Amino acid sequence: MSKLLAAQEIANCTCLRLRKAARRFTQIYDEMLEPAGLTLPQFNLIAQLYAAEGLSVGDLAESLFTDPTTLTRNLKPLIERQLVEVHQAEDDRRRRAIVLTPAGRGLLPIAYPLWRKAQSHVENLLGENETARLNKMLDRSLDRLTSGV
Repeated sequence: MSKLLAAQEIANCTCLRLRKAARRFTQIYDEMLEPAGLTLPQFNLIAQLYAAEGLSVGDLAESLFTDPTTLTRNLKPLIERQLVEVHQAEDDRRRRAIVLTPAGRGLLPIAYPLWRKAQSHVENLLGENETARLNKMLDRSLDRLTSGV
């Protein structure tokens, strides 16, 4: 196999294309969320906890399709900023529940309109139909990839 052929084949890698697109999407959302002092992953964590208070590390990681180690690393700046707290469960000392502090709960109404602005910006760039098709395709792909494991 020639080096040029291998490079061309690798350039067509689905995963690499998806990661490149994901990085660009993330950059757009991070820029829009900057006035709230949040990145997209941090916003997503706060939104998840706002909807379902007191999730365990494992449950929260599972809902975000991440591992507990990555989740703990992403929670660290939110804990340092006193936006979330980790509580030990009273009935099981091994179980830790992640909860929003009042400051974290108060940040969502500030960050949510910024996130909506990012959503609108992306939809304007891609077009409404293309955005809807992309979301359906991603949902279908994720379902197939997780059910096939």
